Amino acid sequence: MSRAFHWPDFLPAFAHAAEVAGFSVGTLADTPAGPLQAWERPGDGPRVYLSSGIHGDEPAGPLALLDLMTGAFFSENIHWLLCPALNPTGLAAGTRDNADGIDLNRDYLQIRTREVAAHHGWLSRRPPPELFLSLHEDWETHGFYLYEINLGPDLPQRALSILDAVKPWFPPETAPEIDGHTPREPGWIHHGAEPDLPDSWPEAIHMAKIGCPLSFTFETPSRAALAGRIAAHRTAVETALVTIRV
Repeated sequence: MSRAFHWPDFLPAFAHAAEVAGFSVGTLADTPAGPLQAWERPGDGPRVYLSSGIHGDEPAGPLALLDLMTGAFFSENIHWLLCPALNPTGLAAGTRDNADGIDLNRDYLQIRTREVAAHHGWLSRRPPPELFLSLHEDWETHGFYLYEINLGPDLPQRALSILDAVKPWFPPETAPEIDGHTPREPGWIHHGAEPDLPDSWPEAIHMAKIGCPLSFTFETPSRAALAGRIAAHRTAVETALVTIRV
């Protein structure tokens, strides 16, 4: 698979790599662009959930998860849950929203879309994970940044270690306001477990509400070269798992 994102190739490539790695698949919903799939591999350790592709114009996250899967990243001592392509119709069209023009990452309270309804149901049938990592991109920034939602002890070194690890590709975003928020440190938005808009819950807020104690949302700059964005996401995920020790 090339470093350009080609949706028709993605699901077969991910399925092959995941099956080789011992993951099992569940089809959560069928869409005109292909199935919405979730992958799981039980393990004796903590439950870790990763998602990407909820915005169809953000391909670096899905490709980073594919790279991690083909690179034998997913260790056997963790119970893994993965949704690598949450918005099939958006990914097929290269649009942020789904085919109905709805931003899936604002639908986890009202649940108007079949994609979020199916995903919400899948999550509800499982215990909440100890860690949630979400891979996103941002057209308005030049550097890398992350959101942290933390219901437990304040351990700043976790976020700082991730930001430091990504520096070979992107420095932390230095804008005084990032995505409408004042950062705690450059590139680090320390967010409460409440939505910015009361009726528009993103996935990360839903995860906090169902009891996930810690989540990080990674944001790479969309205007940068795709290969660098993929590498930054891959490094952020790898560093998070080493640093956090859930």
